[in-house]
Amino acid sequence: MTLNSTIARVTDRIRARSAHSRGTYLDRMAKAVAEGPARSHLSCGNQAHAYAAMGEDKAPLAEGRLPNLGIVTAYNDMLSAHQPFESYPGQIRAAARRAGATAQVAGGVPAMCDGVTQGQPGMELSLFSRDVIALAAGVALSHNTFDAALYLGVCDKIVPGLIIAAATFSHVPAVFVPAGPMTSGLPNDEKSRVRNAFATGEVGRDALMAAEMASYHGPGTCTFYGTANTNQMLMEFMGLHLPGASFVNPGTPLRAALTDAAVTRAAAITALGNDFRPVGEILDERAFVNGIVGLMATGGSTNLVLHLPAMARAAGVLIDLDDFADISDVVPLMAKVYPNGLADVNHFHAAGGLGYMIGELLAAGLLHPDAKTIAGDGLSLYAQEPKLRDGALTWEPGAGETLNDRILRPASDPFQPVGGLKQLIGNLGRGVIKVSAVAPERHLIEAPCRIFHDQDSVKRAFKAGEFTSDTVVVVRFQGPQANGMPELHSLTPTLSVLQDRGLRVALVTDGRMSGASGKVPAAIHVSPEAAVGGPLARLRDGDVVRLDATAGTLQCLAPDFDARAPVTADLSANRHGIGREMFEVFRRNVGNSCDGAGVVV
Repeated sequence: MTLNSTIARVTDRIRARSAHSRGTYLDRMAKAVAEGPARSHLSCGNQAHAYAAMGEDKAPLAEGRLPNLGIVTAYNDMLSAHQPFESYPGQIRAAARRAGATAQVAGGVPAMCDGVTQGQPGMELSLFSRDVIALAAGVALSHNTFDAALYLGVCDKIVPGLIIAAATFSHVPAVFVPAGPMTSGLPNDEKSRVRNAFATGEVGRDALMAAEMASYHGPGTCTFYGTANTNQMLMEFMGLHLPGASFVNPGTPLRAALTDAAVTRAAAITALGNDFRPVGEILDERAFVNGIVGLMATGGSTNLVLHLPAMARAAGVLIDLDDFADISDVVPLMAKVYPNGLADVNHFHAAGGLGYMIGELLAAGLLHPDAKTIAGDGLSLYAQEPKLRDGALTWEPGAGETLNDRILRPASDPFQPVGGLKQLIGNLGRGVIKVSAVAPERHLIEAPCRIFHDQDSVKRAFKAGEFTSDTVVVVRFQGPQANGMPELHSLTPTLSVLQDRGLRVALVTDGRMSGASGKVPAAIHVSPEAAVGGPLARLRDGDVVRLDATAGTLQCLAPDFDARAPVTADLSANRHGIGREMFEVFRRNVGNSCDGAGVVV
């Protein structure tokens, strides 16, 4: 199938825009590759320190003839998605020995849970944790004793941070190893119903706690299609997972077999093997375009609109919001997974999952078929699915048709003809909106605005009964320089209740919404942010704001708007406590949200 002309045009535009930065990046990678395996340049003393505690692997490491795999792990047992990684190092070392290699835990990276910090001060460190993770992974790999790296990470900022580090160590092959989603618990729509009932006082905290515990109930990724599961999709579309590895549940024989296979593959693609695949070659403009296509086709998390440009920049590839918008215009929405539907990721996987979707998008000419991956050349490898046959792992052709068309549809008969994200541009700045779960009749909201400087103030106004008419809720001074750009997901029940009462409501903010943002229209990541004098700082209570997701515009209709001076806010309250004082240097140096809100890239 011929590549879609828009996909080809966007890719060429990215390639041209990135010519200098990508060329410089590849030159650095080539120089590092030419220097040969890293350990050959270390002194005997350097190596003795690195191998001293390695027991039975000490002699093979000292001989230096076998590939040595570095494990960078985000394990902690507070995150359900990362708890399964506790046992992975031992399993990986054993699998490496069987594959004629060695493996060492190079280091750990922090992994915070946005579900724990939603609506709490710790959420103001969440986005910055991505850059901390990249730095920590860089420290782990700085020992320079590894021929390939295995990255153990799943959730919101963890995978993007690990990608930034992997791209920076461009000459080192990289394999991302997932842990899989938890089994299905309380249906997500029922969880949402209880949350809304709690917001209105219809049920108490005991009912809310019971619902939440039944939803998040065991090891593995949360089962809604938020940022964590969008990350897993992305790693498959970009060729950094083994095919079909993303959504296999923890603790199953297939999960264990896929982890072993990831180790074997990592050993095979080192410079000591016969299929050298440095990650810098895989992370090119085709990989990032394929990732954006997957984001649109699945209705994935808005957080990836922040993360993908930062990840790409680490590989010398420059992505703009225009690229997201143009790709969204030609990629059909093929999946309905909560909050865009009732199904969870386990149901999506059972319906045919990523293998079916990749096969469909390849056939429609919407993906680069010639992309390089860890599994081999060509993305068609990812239209396969893994199976255990008599205890042996094999890959077989994936589902040729959807197994549940209420969850997953072919590209020729999608849920909607365009993707789930739209760019918004106007006199209020530049932002994005996730429309995949928003009813078409709510794609245009025009109403007087009510301005707040934090989400708690919105909830207090709601409890006081102050929202009685159509309203655009503006929550400003929530950008990366203001307070680290926290997610405002705790507003979702409040705004949903107002909408359910028949009001036309929308959210406009320079902050973030969760990957679980749903049916209420939300213009997010608006930049320039209010803290640097962006247009949101010129809004006043009562100004009529027009959010038009169809036209892609975000406007204040007040005739004197452009002539106003921006207001300022006292942001000192969010500079201290829960570690926030340590991140002042990040707030001062963070980039614009349109460019990924990066600190280290």
